[in-house]
Amino acid sequence: MGRLAKARKHRGIRDVSRKYRTRNYTRDLDQIHDDIKPENAIKLKNQEIDTDKPGLGQHYCVECARHFINQDALDIHYRGKTHKRRVKKLQEEPYTQAEADAAAGLGKTDNGKRGGRTLLTDDVTMEEL
Repeated sequence: MGRLAKARKHRGIRDVSRKYRTRNYTRDLDQIHDDIKPENAIKLKNQEIDTDKPGLGQHYCVECARHFINQDALDIHYRGKTHKRRVKKLQEEPYTQAEADAAAGLGKTDNGKRGGRTLLTDDVTMEEL
């Protein structure tokens, strides 16, 4: 009896995993947060007819950044779990660059109120034995 052959799968191949990761890429939450603003949302909901997009680009979910084939598909999507999760995530404010800099220690330091420090404890004296 010989040795059994190893099952060859795409387990350690980096380019295969990257291909699938980039193909399914969607817009980030901070980009969608800008789209939700009223002036941008009106433009996205009333797009011109585009033959390259599903449903000619007329049925668009702003929160999920997805086009749908018809209004029925869009209504089903609005009732779905993925849409509700995305809306819940979008209720939080996105991080700003100032918050990121402060977390990395690059921003202004908060040293408290201005003024001198006061010592709350007195000096400790040693007792003699």
